[in-house]
Amino acid sequence: MDLLDKLRVVEQRAAAFADGSPMPGLTVIDRVLGPCEVVVRGRPTLMFGSNNYLGLTLHREVVDAARRAVVAYGTGTTGSRTANGTLALHESLERQFCDWFGKRHALIFSTGYQANLSLIGGLCGAGDVILIDSDSHASIYDATRQTAAQVIGFRHNSPDSLRRKLERLAANERNRLVVVEGLYSIRGDVAPLRDIVDVCRAHGAYLLVDEAHSLGTYGPTGLGCAEEQGVLDEVDFVVGTFSKSLAGIGGVCVSNHSELRALHFLARAYVFTASGSPSNIAGVSAAVDVVRSHPELREQLWANVHRLRQGLRELGYAIGETESPIVPIFTGDEARTIALWQRLLTEGLYVNLIVPPGCPVDDCVLRASCSAAHTPDHLARALDIFGRVGAELGVTRVALS
Repeated sequence: MDLLDKLRVVEQRAAAFADGSPMPGLTVIDRVLGPCEVVVRGRPTLMFGSNNYLGLTLHREVVDAARRAVVAYGTGTTGSRTANGTLALHESLERQFCDWFGKRHALIFSTGYQANLSLIGGLCGAGDVILIDSDSHASIYDATRQTAAQVIGFRHNSPDSLRRKLERLAANERNRLVVVEGLYSIRGDVAPLRDIVDVCRAHGAYLLVDEAHSLGTYGPTGLGCAEEQGVLDEVDFVVGTFSKSLAGIGGVCVSNHSELRALHFLARAYVFTASGSPSNIAGVSAAVDVVRSHPELREQLWANVHRLRQGLRELGYAIGETESPIVPIFTGDEARTIALWQRLLTEGLYVNLIVPPGCPVDDCVLRASCSAAHTPDHLARALDIFGRVGAELGVTRVALS
């Protein structure tokens, strides 16, 4: 077998779109017209596939902070945090996260992906055990692969499955790490963190909660699902990302464990990666301030979530049961899913497409995402397109009845 054969499979699949029709995974945005409107293939398009949950990518305070930083500090740090890449901006943002979360320690990373690579890779090694939810993000799976630790999966969102796995391990050992997400990014379902915390405490396991998609959107002060469920003080490590609600690029871990600080010297994905650019770090800092001082953004987001979900149900789409900014539309067959995605895009509506290998065969999903910046007009236009295209292709229950 040739080394490049695995890549040729992708080329063969891409050949199916040689007629110029939109190709999944290769949507080019020509221009950005606003936080929820873009131009794709020369056509104004409603953006319902972004993680811009609070609509802050073009917020005046965020943009102004980024602009001031690039003038003052330049375009990049040209070094890692352990070399020349620690600016006062980086340490200031870490203190900001400590204050927001009420935690003693924080460490920021160049990407959210690297936050998981750094934390899991830095914490775990030979003789340790990592237990992960079966629906975990790729960054979590990849983080476990770089360690010599034993990796055990447990059934998605099942505290009972986790408990059974932990019961099979030796008692009274504190070398196991449980990793879950607050809000899962494909199907938009929320982890039962209260029960998971109880299981971890009963079996002496540390708990890491990845709040990538829930930071800024859940909880009284926007700290995520752990805050929403009242267990934030009982979680050992909380990971968040900047590329969703905080309108930037990067990641963060907060913890009351002072040992977190040692990752500054030990985490390979952190030590050997250039630190976040000044403009990005300054923009994220401004975004945190906006999130903390404008709770009405979360209120607007959830109002939009309710409207979109209600409209899709009325049209006859099969959607997920959990209310979240991520609205999964279950479409099943791959060919039908791709055809629906293409027609929606052609009509001026962008959503995300999940097909194999990102999901099991015949379990395909379109993923719509809500933003606080979506207006009533955006929602009405999007639902009109969903209705017309769904009926045309016969993919809704209404169309099939």
